[in-house]
Amino acid sequence: MIRIDLDDPARPDVHALLSEHLADMFATSPAESVHALDHSALQHESITFWTAREDGVLLGCGALKVLGASGEADQGEAELKSMRTTSNARGRGVATMLLEHIVAEARKRGYGRVALETGTEDYFAPARRLYAKHGFTECPPFADYTLDPNSVFMELPL
Repeated sequence: MIRIDLDDPARPDVHALLSEHLADMFATSPAESVHALDHSALQHESITFWTAREDGVLLGCGALKVLGASGEADQGEAELKSMRTTSNARGRGVATMLLEHIVAEARKRGYGRVALETGTEDYFAPARRLYAKHGFTECPPFADYTLDPNSVFMELPL
């Protein structure tokens, strides 16, 4: 049974997955277009971090970052961050489970929308399809993002 729980981004297996994620981001996008967070940035008070595990084995992770001053939900919105599944978990619905869990948490907290940034390269096509399948649509840059030919911005009104 797959469980999604709050977790520590510095936990060794999670740290390794996040390091792999960052390496892939830098391999597929110019450095100035990489917006992925490392394990230490994911420990910020404005971020809630979850992992999906089966029998203790890490399958994937995802996070929700509150947008606004000092992590306050003054804008009524949050950002989806650090969605990643392990190579062994791909195709098992783990990303869908994580996405649905995080969106449900955002609704529970009363946010008006969840936004995200992902890449334009073919490497990111599965992620864009996943988000679109769950109702995310393209939107203008949000928060501190600016127009970038390597970025796609998406939102889901809640």
